[in-house]
Amino acid sequence: MLIGALLVLTWLVLLLRYPAKALPVSLAALLGLAVLASWVIWQEQREEHRLARLELRLHYDPRRCPGDRPLSVELKNGSDAALSELRWRVAAYAPGDSVNLAENLYDSPRYRGPGELLPGDAWQDCLPLPPLRPGYRARTLEFRAERLQGRFAD
Repeated sequence: MLIGALLVLTWLVLLLRYPAKALPVSLAALLGLAVLASWVIWQEQREEHRLARLELRLHYDPRRCPGDRPLSVELKNGSDAALSELRWRVAAYAPGDSVNLAENLYDSPRYRGPGELLPGDAWQDCLPLPPLRPGYRARTLEFRAERLQGRFAD
């Protein structure tokens, strides 16, 4: 923090004392930072758009899934690029309620996608339930994927 303030102060002194030499360099640096910031924002928006095109459905299905992994997951890649990595958190809600009933503890299960999933392809699997708050049963809850984080192959 102190070094950053010292650098800014030094730059201001140079700009005031030698404006003919410091101004072109400062404008070039500012332009470079603007280009870099624009590129980063564009990349983030592209990833968010691709993540929004994924269809990820979760539901409690003890008949189709084994007892230790009763949460059925269905993922369809509706984006224009291959999905190379996907992570998310599972939230549980009572119908019509907005309080997350899943406890996200340190030792809670980590949810990951299939790895490589081409555009238009689908993936199905069974996953373990997240720990639920006491007094709630999985069969009465709605499960949602939240905080999706992913990478796409270009």
